[in-house]
Amino acid sequence: MSARDDQQLIERSAAVARDVAQQERERSDAAIASVVLDRLELGTTDTFEVHDPATGRVIATPADHSIDDALVALARADAAGRAWARTTARQRSDVLHRAYGLIIEQKDRLARVITREMGKPLAEAYGEVQYAADYVRWYAEEALRPAGNYRENPAGGSTILTTRAPIGTTLLITPWNFPMAMATRKIAPAIAVGCGAVVKPAALTPLTTLVVAEIFVEAGVPAELVQVVTTTDASGFSKALMADARVRKVSFTGSTGVGSVLLGQAAKHVIKSSMELGGNAPLLVFDDADLERAVEGAVVAKLRNGGQSCVAANRILVQSGIADAFVEGFTERMRQAVLGNGLAEGVTLGPVIDDRAVSSFSRLVDDAVAKGADLRTGGAAPEGDGHFFEATVLDRVPDDAEIANTEIFGPVAAIARFESEHEAIERANSTPFGLASYVFSQDIDRALNIADQLDAGMVGINQGIVSNVAAPFGGVKASGLGREGSGEGLEEYQEIRFYNLGRRGA
Repeated sequence: MSARDDQQLIERSAAVARDVAQQERERSDAAIASVVLDRLELGTTDTFEVHDPATGRVIATPADHSIDDALVALARADAAGRAWARTTARQRSDVLHRAYGLIIEQKDRLARVITREMGKPLAEAYGEVQYAADYVRWYAEEALRPAGNYRENPAGGSTILTTRAPIGTTLLITPWNFPMAMATRKIAPAIAVGCGAVVKPAALTPLTTLVVAEIFVEAGVPAELVQVVTTTDASGFSKALMADARVRKVSFTGSTGVGSVLLGQAAKHVIKSSMELGGNAPLLVFDDADLERAVEGAVVAKLRNGGQSCVAANRILVQSGIADAFVEGFTERMRQAVLGNGLAEGVTLGPVIDDRAVSSFSRLVDDAVAKGADLRTGGAAPEGDGHFFEATVLDRVPDDAEIANTEIFGPVAAIARFESEHEAIERANSTPFGLASYVFSQDIDRALNIADQLDAGMVGINQGIVSNVAAPFGGVKASGLGREGSGEGLEEYQEIRFYNLGRRGA
């Protein structure tokens, strides 16, 4: 083949790539255009801008609802919830099963909305759609297994009966990093047990939740049962609704600071609260770990969702005997991350959420290097449109570096060394947080013994993912209270009722 033929082949390949990219943009634009931007339909005229973090451009202007709008939404959800509570478990289950099917049918649309407003690569967005759908299916099944108990009074004379009832109207506040999964993880159990819900998505990523609400209605959920309030006045919204006696349950995913404020507000009306708050997850690699498995697990725990996850590996602690080999392998894998627009083919690391995040990563890296850390790869924000930061590895991070004591929430890995099990456990637990931890060791006794001593609600052993719809998700200490997912997640939306049944002659 001549040089001219080579050039023509390159040009044809580039043209095909441009056509594919144009088609992808058109499909994503159509997905965004399909979103109903005001589901409350109260005539709100104020709006706010939602930006694509990969380009910085405005992609939608949803309604900016007022506190009065939110109170109307609350009244609707409360009235609809009282009627919904009288439906049968089978009816609610069937509706959720239909919702699961519709989500799968519309996965292309949903994945593109997620990628456009949040930035994660399209492949990861598809993964989130399935994860979110799995919560809907799980609670469709859990709805048919209501807990209850029958037992004799030990003292005699009566029988003890316990049942479960819907707790009442719920307030569900979701974060920007998993806009679909965090919505269905809260909405589905509320629907399953018979509760109305007011949902406030993050102002950075409200569009996915609006689509999810549409799908629930299409599946048969009463239109007023799940009310989505989009607003930029997050504090005013929560203060007003938490002061309303109709709210009987609040579920919040976000920062510990905001969660603490909500708990204070919940105390006034003794509102049942689920709080999934901040994390500072340690990932421990022991000398006897399978090196390849540890490297792969650490990359997944660090880079899933671009590191923008409350369960992301925040402090990677490696035993000295395996440390050099681990750092070499881990750094090479981080270098392989392909940074770019999440809609582009082959991209594995999308943008971060905004410029504030980029500035934070730059500051943390500069501080660590100034204090003696070894920058192995990355460490910079590329020039151009959008909010991007390179996959970054810092080795030998000193304890006094800011990055060693803060939740990073991005694609920056901070590695430190340790000598003994005692040191590893002490350093892992030296934080007020306790959401997730990770342990890599081929000695199962050691792994389980270490896991038992970690202050964490969840521990991944020889794997970098802890989330599963069938498992209770939640933390200890300042990482929150309550659980989501599993059977425990359903109980968060229920009250236990006890009947003392007197028995004549017993």
